[in-house]
Amino acid sequence: VLSHNLCTVLNVPHDPVALEEHFRDDDEGPVSNQGYMPYLNKFILEKVQGNFDKVEFNRMCWTLCAKKNLSKSPLLISDEDAFKVWVIFNFLSEDKYPLIIVPEEIEYLLKKITEAMGAGWQQEQFDHYKIALNTSREGLSAWELIDLIGSGKFSKGMDRQTVSMAINEVFNELILDVLKQGYMLKKGHKRKNWMERWFVLKPNIISYYVSEDLKDKKGDIILDGNCCVEALPDKDGKKCLFLIKCLDKTFEISASDKKKKQEWIQAIQSTVSLLRAGSPPPHKEARQKRKELRQKLLAEQEELERQMKELQAANENKQKELETVRKQLEAAAARAAEEEKKRLQTQVELQDRFSLELEREKMVRQKMEEQVAQKSSELEQYLQRVRELEEMYKQLQEALEDEKQARQDEETVRKLQARLLEEETAKRAELEKWHLQQQQTIQMTEAEKQELENQRMMKEQALQVAMQQLKQLELERKEALEQYEEVKKKLETAANNTKSWKDKVAHHEGLIRLIEPGSKNPHLITNWGPAAFTEAELEERQRSWKGKKAASE
Repeated sequence: VLSHNLCTVLNVPHDPVALEEHFRDDDEGPVSNQGYMPYLNKFILEKVQGNFDKVEFNRMCWTLCAKKNLSKSPLLISDEDAFKVWVIFNFLSEDKYPLIIVPEEIEYLLKKITEAMGAGWQQEQFDHYKIALNTSREGLSAWELIDLIGSGKFSKGMDRQTVSMAINEVFNELILDVLKQGYMLKKGHKRKNWMERWFVLKPNIISYYVSEDLKDKKGDIILDGNCCVEALPDKDGKKCLFLIKCLDKTFEISASDKKKKQEWIQAIQSTVSLLRAGSPPPHKEARQKRKELRQKLLAEQEELERQMKELQAANENKQKELETVRKQLEAAAARAAEEEKKRLQTQVELQDRFSLELEREKMVRQKMEEQVAQKSSELEQYLQRVRELEEMYKQLQEALEDEKQARQDEETVRKLQARLLEEETAKRAELEKWHLQQQQTIQMTEAEKQELENQRMMKEQALQVAMQQLKQLELERKEALEQYEEVKKKLETAANNTKSWKDKVAHHEGLIRLIEPGSKNPHLITNWGPAAFTEAELEERQRSWKGKKAASE
């Protein structure tokens, strides 16, 4: 509901049904994981174009927070006036969270309200309040500001209506950018008659309404840098006349008296000058200057604090240097005492050194005994490795036989697959031939249609039979592929086993050569070093392998 109302007020395109789906009650929505503020920034505020009613937006935000935070004690101002003070607070507050209004901006706002009421400004009273405020905090929150203005502390003797009118005037100036407003007579462009209108001057436009309630708007006078305003002499029974010239139109206006006429002329001329210079409205420019002045004073104060810290740091460094000198003197005295103590301990250390050398000789003798025991253990491990190597050799022969059988299975499957592919190709060629014959039959004349229809039915039946055979061949081909994959995996497993046993044998070949008796015959050299058998043994093993291969074939 909040997102829908925000999108409506800010003129952000949205779909209520999609919003309801987006915020369904589960644990996977954006609010469940990240909270509402990231969703608000990404999906609503980033899509705002600026073409929305800011007063309505402020009123919605006021509705969300006023009931919870607004003071329950009776105030001199109404809820509507409290809303306007809250909006003014948002305009004058500092640009950091939590929002506060500093004493300088409080003084500016209270002066504006006091001037609008026609009362005198009580500077001494505000100075006492400012001193009490600075001792406890940096500024006031929105609700504390509303309590301050609503308490009547700086508007004593004024009734509720006067205070409300003053707040409304300040609100129009600061928030609605109303530079001047009031009743004047305007001459019509068509009927040339004079009608009383309520005029509202803003930084780039003059709007005129039927009355001051601003409900029935009659038109606008668009201002730019090319506009000008001139005083006119009295004519046609109308006094206090002046003329506003724009590019496309001119407007004749009659003020109620000379003072009002001069005020309106000066206000319009000032507005046009600001438009020519590209400057913001006076109250916004004044607020920026006050902010820059506060920042400058704060920077100077920080610089002064930095200099004070540097002086304090320099003083602390001097103290540290004195402390260092004192410690050095104490250390020199301690070193002298330590040297005297070392001279007394020299004799004791010599005696301890002789004792340590005796202990060291005992430890060396003990280490030699441990090394002898370790060598015996290594010899036993060496014999165990020889036995393991013989067992590995037997397993290697079994792995070679498995590899041979796997290769034979692979060849058989490969031949079966080739036969199936040839049959499938022949069937496809036959199907294409029947298809061409069927198309030729369709193109025959109407006289032979009945006879050809019978032949077509027979060929379609034959085609269906052939299609079934083709599907059967396809299934057989898939089964052959699966068998081929299984045989291939077996072959890879046998090859891996063979490689593993070859690596293990290669790793242990050197160990075997160490314990075999030397041979007078020349040794064979393999990729892993000297062979573990002679050339005669190799020939014997080759004849054995060939006999086994012939027997298996």
